[in-house]
Amino acid sequence: MRKRYSPNFKAESALEVLKENKTLAQISSERKVHPTQLSDWKTIALNGLPSLFSNEHQAEAALKAAHEKRIEALYAEIGRLTTHVNWLKKNLASNLTRIERLALIEHEPERTLTLKTQAELLSLNRTGLYYQPRPPSAEEVAIKHRIDEIYTEHPFYGSRRIAVVLRPEFIVNRKAVQRHMREMGIAGIAPGPNLSQRRQEHRIYPYLLRNVPITHPNQVWGIDITYIRLLGGWLYLVAVLDWFSRYVLSWELDQTLEMPFVLAAVQRALRHAKPEIWNSDQGSHFTSPQYTDVLEAAQVKISMDGRGRVFDNIFVERLWRSVKYEEVYLHDYANPHEARQGLTRYFEFYDHERPHQALDYRTPAAVYFNKS
Repeated sequence: MRKRYSPNFKAESALEVLKENKTLAQISSERKVHPTQLSDWKTIALNGLPSLFSNEHQAEAALKAAHEKRIEALYAEIGRLTTHVNWLKKNLASNLTRIERLALIEHEPERTLTLKTQAELLSLNRTGLYYQPRPPSAEEVAIKHRIDEIYTEHPFYGSRRIAVVLRPEFIVNRKAVQRHMREMGIAGIAPGPNLSQRRQEHRIYPYLLRNVPITHPNQVWGIDITYIRLLGGWLYLVAVLDWFSRYVLSWELDQTLEMPFVLAAVQRALRHAKPEIWNSDQGSHFTSPQYTDVLEAAQVKISMDGRGRVFDNIFVERLWRSVKYEEVYLHDYANPHEARQGLTRYFEFYDHERPHQALDYRTPAAVYFNKS
């Protein structure tokens, strides 16, 4: 039976994640808590911050407590069979990823269903519920860092060619390279199997920019995600870029490929302005209704690259090369906090100080804000 975590323990864990002095994997290993649970506590902490400054906080807490008591009484009255049916409807395995289903498991002693029953209803292996995550090995980190370097230099390389390049340095086969690339969220641009696939129920939008001249700021924005290496792990970086000026409107870092950091970057960019067209690839983040609903609500036209056509979003790909060769590869970030500091400095430099050859050596900010 799993330990029930105290509010203090949850708060301390969430604060540790927010400090970014350690990777999510390191905190998970030290505190014996699954990374998904840590991410959930972080989200709860961030969402709850506004209420700390509200005079109505105590009243809301009392109402919430009273509401929870009514819910508990209702479940007790409904009974075991009805609880099973409602619980199954709420947690349909076909609509959730494995990580999302794991997050729904109730470990507390007063849980409604046994762990065995929950695992069966969510199509999970019960032994996986007791897994204690460990930080990635030094070899895995080194291989992923090298894959990142090879892919940045040759984005048209698929897993087969990357495996060949790696073999003089590491004992690794193509299957392992495919797994690493899938975890890194990258895929070669040549025709063939796509490792960054959308979910089948997600809608695909047409590519709207073929032969369209880019003539002014806020005409087209692009968004993409890339891998950022640390000494003992890695992060994921998402950025929104104005195609005409190459100005980086917003960016976010996270230790997982979950949706919140993508949505945060999108919402922050939309506070700057609103583009006519918003372009991305067909990855699962950008075909998710959580993402497309935000853009449709802002009345933005959504454009998506064709499968295997990474150069449809070439401006963001060029940004990633600049970020990595001019910043990431020159510094060995020890932890997420150092990475965030370094990238904050770099994007400030990139937008406001770095002359861009394609802009007649003006800076992106000067072009975006139409300054002489």
